[in-house]
Amino acid sequence: MKIDAKGMHYAELDRMVKSSADEDITIDNVLGQRYIAAGAGGKRITVNGTPGNALGAYMDGCRVEVCGNAQDATGDTMNSGTIVIRGDCGDTAGYAMRGGRIFIRGNTGWRTGIHMKEYGSAVPCIVVGGRAGAYLGEYQAGGRIVVLGIGCEDGPCVGDFVSTGMHGGRIYVRSRFVPDGLPPQVTARDVTDKSELAPLVREYCSYFGGDADALLADDYYVLEPSTACIYKTLYVNRPM
Repeated sequence: MKIDAKGMHYAELDRMVKSSADEDITIDNVLGQRYIAAGAGGKRITVNGTPGNALGAYMDGCRVEVCGNAQDATGDTMNSGTIVIRGDCGDTAGYAMRGGRIFIRGNTGWRTGIHMKEYGSAVPCIVVGGRAGAYLGEYQAGGRIVVLGIGCEDGPCVGDFVSTGMHGGRIYVRSRFVPDGLPPQVTARDVTDKSELAPLVREYCSYFGGDADALLADDYYVLEPSTACIYKTLYVNRPM
């Protein structure tokens, strides 16, 4: 199914997408329409243009590819599926994300991965090709964030206040520059075992190109809560 979204109200576009019997949907001339693929499942959606806020919110199994940039709250509370953004992304990508994967070719804004969580086999992942803004992984309770910092090799590729309130999950950063002022409950260490990181880097390169082996050969550090983190006992990230 092909939809021309030029001048279309977001509610009408949402109705057309969700009511379509077709699994493959291409939406052209998107310009700020919100909630595309929100709560949807079982569809492959190509978005040509710039979707508005909450792309893929509460999404449950779709594959969405954005041929352009995306705005704020992409993947808000999404449960499963994959979002591929062939440009930059706004603030709060993956807000309270519970599963699935988001791949961003370029940069992302503030508070990416805020309140991410995981449970059992549901481990959400966000991979950012460029730079991430301030408050990356704020209050992160689970999941994996990877910042590749492509094009930022001569300086930090994460903004200020990274991992504020973090009490679960991991943040991998391809860089030699560990940010100053990390919270006391968060540790930074060099990554020697890249077995968890490698599949995410290879999947990123499968969408956007690049040499995965060369990227993986570089230095990474990982941020994670220390064993003394007092918040960890307040959050369950695996079945009992």
